[in-house]
Amino acid sequence: MGMEQKTLPSPWRGKKVGVLFGGMSAEREISLLTGTAVIQALRDCGYTILPVEIDASGAWIAQVREVDVAFLALHGKFGEDGTVQGVLELLGVPYTGSGVLASALAMNKPMAKRVWETHALPTPLWQMIEKEAAWTLRPDLTYPLVVKPSTEGSSVGVSIARSPETLQSSLAEAFRYDAQALVEAYIAGKEVTVGIVGDRALGAMEVIAKGEFHSYEVKYTAGREEFVLPADLPPEVEAQVLRVALAAHRTLGCTGYSRIDTRVDAQGAVFLLEVNTLPGLTSFSYLPRIAAYAGFSYSDLVEEILRRATLHIQRRAA
Repeated sequence: MGMEQKTLPSPWRGKKVGVLFGGMSAEREISLLTGTAVIQALRDCGYTILPVEIDASGAWIAQVREVDVAFLALHGKFGEDGTVQGVLELLGVPYTGSGVLASALAMNKPMAKRVWETHALPTPLWQMIEKEAAWTLRPDLTYPLVVKPSTEGSSVGVSIARSPETLQSSLAEAFRYDAQALVEAYIAGKEVTVGIVGDRALGAMEVIAKGEFHSYEVKYTAGREEFVLPADLPPEVEAQVLRVALAAHRTLGCTGYSRIDTRVDAQGAVFLLEVNTLPGLTSFSYLPRIAAYAGFSYSDLVEEILRRATLHIQRRAA
């Protein structure tokens, strides 16, 4: 189921592959784990690897000039948001995952929601609140509410507010990471995440947190989550989850691969939460689990992601 894609040869055999990891976001530690795992997998597959650790010095840019292709093992700001992608486009170095615009849209949750709403895709009611601006909660938003920074991942800075008082403290937590906060309706139901490789939804996995919700700590502590794969959903609801997830990926212009997080309520309605354009590839991560269900070994998955690396901005012929 998915293994047929292994018959396609990788254009990067015999080339130098730069694996970019680290970065300057709140998800740096996860990126280090992803990078380590990807480097090992690609070396085991016989690729020539140059590890490139991203930091604020900018020294990595000179290193990237030496590679034929970049595998992005980055998460969060300054990595998943189109910034590094823009540098690679300028340098003419092909890279894995989505292009500049899709990466920026997916990372900015309010912008992603605006695109989905334009395409009539379902997402929870929401409001953006600016740190320095006056605001009034829209009347159709009722407690409990989920509060998150507009541009972070891995549930960094996310909390649930159940009253006006806790909303203030939740906003303060979100504003530690971003000058804009997203406030959205809490959807009671199942957390279902979908893995996409190429233009195909590989499967839907239910993630059950041993705690109130999928906080950063829960996501990256062994034994704090349970996984149901495939998700325990009626066939027509599962099919809808896969359809909506693929539509979310496509409408933002994502390419290569992604992971789509949704909520499914008791009536089987599906709500889009966010698109992760560079989802984690650690031993804890969701996408490798879903890919394994679809027939991809970890090495298969990493090599398939690399195979699809490209430049997204067309260059005019000299």
